[in-house]
Amino acid sequence: MNFSFYDFTGFTQSIDQALKASMSPFWAVTIELVLVGVSILAFYALLGLFLVYWERKVCAMMQNRLGPNRVGPRGFLQTIADLIKLLLKELIFIKNADKLLFNIAPFIVIIASFMAIAAIPFAKGLHAMDFDIGIFYILAVSSLGVVGILIGGWSSNNKYSLIGAMRSGAQIVSYELSVGLTLLSVVVLAGTMQLSEIVESQRDAWWIMKGHIPVWIAFVIFLIASTAETNRGPFDLAEAESELTAGFHTEYSGIKFAFFFLAEYMNMFIVASMATTVFLGGWMPLHFWGLTGFNEIMDFIPPFIWFFAKVFFVIFVMMWFKWTFPRLRIDQLLQLEWKYLLPLSLVNLLIIAFIAMMGWHF
Repeated sequence: MNFSFYDFTGFTQSIDQALKASMSPFWAVTIELVLVGVSILAFYALLGLFLVYWERKVCAMMQNRLGPNRVGPRGFLQTIADLIKLLLKELIFIKNADKLLFNIAPFIVIIASFMAIAAIPFAKGLHAMDFDIGIFYILAVSSLGVVGILIGGWSSNNKYSLIGAMRSGAQIVSYELSVGLTLLSVVVLAGTMQLSEIVESQRDAWWIMKGHIPVWIAFVIFLIASTAETNRGPFDLAEAESELTAGFHTEYSGIKFAFFFLAEYMNMFIVASMATTVFLGGWMPLHFWGLTGFNEIMDFIPPFIWFFAKVFFVIFVMMWFKWTFPRLRIDQLLQLEWKYLLPLSLVNLLIIAFIAMMGWHF
C-alpha cells in the first residue's frame, strides 16, 4: 500500500482498489462504509474520554488544584471509570414522560455530531466525505442537535427540562446566524464551500494572516458564537445548575445521560475543527513570506499533527472561556447576539466582500 504521513490519498485509494478487486462493487462499498463508520465510532469514543479528562485538568489548573490524580497514572483512567459507572447505572423511566421521544432524543443529539465529523478533513486525503458544499453541510447537520435537545426537554415532563430546552433552542437558533456569517466571510475570500479547497487556498498563508483585520474579527466572533452554540460556559444557560438543576437532561441517567455529555465535547471538537479548517489553515503548516528555511522546517511536520495541534489550541481557548468568565443571564445572552454580534458580523461580511472584489487580500 502507498502510505505517507503527508498525503493519505494513496492509502485510501489502495484500500478501495484492493476491495473492488476481490469482491463485487456492492460489497466493496458496504465494507468501506463499515470501516469508515467503525473508525469514526472509535475516534469519537477515545477523543471524548480524552477531552473530559483534559477539561478536568484545565479546570484544576485554573483553580490552582490537582484534578483527577488517583485512578491510573495522573488520574488518566478516571474518565474510563466514570464511563463504566454510567454504563452500569439503571435507566430510570420517568412517569408521564413521552416514552418514545424520551428514548430517541439522546440518539438524535449524538447522531448529529457523528454526521458532522464525517466531513471534517483531518489531513490531505484523510476525510470520509468531501462535499463541494462542505460548510453548508456541517452547518445543516450540526443544527439537528437542537432538535434532540428540544425533544428531550419536552418529553421529560419536567419544568426545568422544558425551560432548559427552550433556552437551548433560542440560543442555538440565534448564534447560528453569527456562525454562518463568519464562515461565509472566508467562503467569499476562498471562492468555494468545499473544505479541502478552502485548506488548499491557505497553502501560502492562513486566511487569518492574509485576510487582514476583518478576518481576525470574523474569527473572534466565530469563537464566541460557536462557544454559545455548543452550550458551553459562560453561555451554559440551558443547563444552569443554580437555576435548572441540570437543564434539558435533568431526568436522564446512565448511558442516555452519557450521550448528551459526550455530544457536548464532540460538538466542541467539531467547532474547533471548523475554526482550524476555515481560519487557521487546516492541516497546512505555518509559513511566513520570505522565510524559506523556516517554511521548509515547518513542512517536515506531518499535516495531521498540524491539524490536531491547532484544534486542541482552540479547544483550550474555549475551556479557558468557561473557567474564567461568570455565566451570563439569558437576556444578556440574547442581547449579545442580536444587538452586537449579528450586526457586527453583517458589516464585517460586507467589508470582506469589498476586499475580495478589489483583490486587496494577499
